[in-house]
Amino acid sequence: MTFSIVARSDDGDSWGVAVASKFLAVGSAVPAAAAGVGAVATQADANTAWKYLGLAHLDEGATAQVALDRLVEEDEGREHRQAGIVDSDGNAATWTGSECFAWAGGVTGRSGDRGGYAIQGNILTGPEVVEAMERAWQGGDALSLERRLLAALAAGDEAGGDSRGRQSAALLVVRDGAGYGGNDDVAVDLRVDDHTDPVAELARLVDLNELYLTASTPEEQVPVGDALMIELESLAKAEGKDSFREWVGSENYEMRVGPGVRPPWIDRRILAIIRGEQEGQEGTA
Repeated sequence: MTFSIVARSDDGDSWGVAVASKFLAVGSAVPAAAAGVGAVATQADANTAWKYLGLAHLDEGATAQVALDRLVEEDEGREHRQAGIVDSDGNAATWTGSECFAWAGGVTGRSGDRGGYAIQGNILTGPEVVEAMERAWQGGDALSLERRLLAALAAGDEAGGDSRGRQSAALLVVRDGAGYGGNDDVAVDLRVDDHTDPVAELARLVDLNELYLTASTPEEQVPVGDALMIELESLAKAEGKDSFREWVGSENYEMRVGPGVRPPWIDRRILAIIRGEQEGQEGTA
C-alpha cells in the first residue's frame, strides 16, 4: 500500500529513501539508511526487521541482491512482502512477493558510474506510477539526492500513487558528517504522518530543512568584517535581542552563521533576512 524509491547519489556520497502511502506515519515503518552502507525500504505487509537485518547484511559486505535474497529466504511471509535495497556501491535490488495486492511491482537501474536505484510499489493505480518515478529520477541528475528523491516521489504521486488515496510521506537521506552540527550522518529525516497532500507538504519541509539544518556552502558565506558586525548587532537589538548571537539562536540559524560571538561569516540568505530583504520561514526545534 505504498510506493518508494531507494537510491545512492551519482557522486557516491549519499544514500536515501523517499516513500508515500495511504497509511498513517509511513516514515515510521518503511525507510532505513546508513552512510557508507546503503538504504532499505520495506513495505506491503512490511517486516520492519528487514530494515535492520538488511543494513546488517550490507555492512557485512553483502551486495544489495545478496542481502535481499537472504531476507526473502529467511521469512515465511515473503510472498506478502515488498522491498528495495541499494548497497554501498550503488547496486540495487527489489522484491515483490506474489501475494502483494495489485498493482504491485518494481524496477532497478544504475545512474552514472556510482549511483543506483530501486523503485517499488503496491496497491498502486498501475505501472505508470513506477514508470513516472523512474523517468523523474533519470531526469534529475543535476539535483541533490534529497531533491531528486522528492522529484521521483512527486512524479509517482502525480501519476496516481496509492490507489486508495494519500495520507503520509517521508524522506531519509544520509551522508558522512551531514547531520546537525556535523555530529551525525543524517542529512534529511522528515516525515508527514497524516495529511491530505503529504508529498506537497514534504516538499515544504525539505525547503525548511535546507534553510535550518543544512550547513552553508563556501559560496553562500559572506565574510563578517567590522562594519558588518556593527550592523548585525544593531539589527539584532532592533529585534529586541541583546546580541546578534542571541538573535541567531532564537531564530534557529546556527547552521548558517559561523561559530563564535563574532562569527567569521554569515550566510547570504540569513543576512538578507535580518536586513528585512527576505522573509524568514517558520521552524523551531
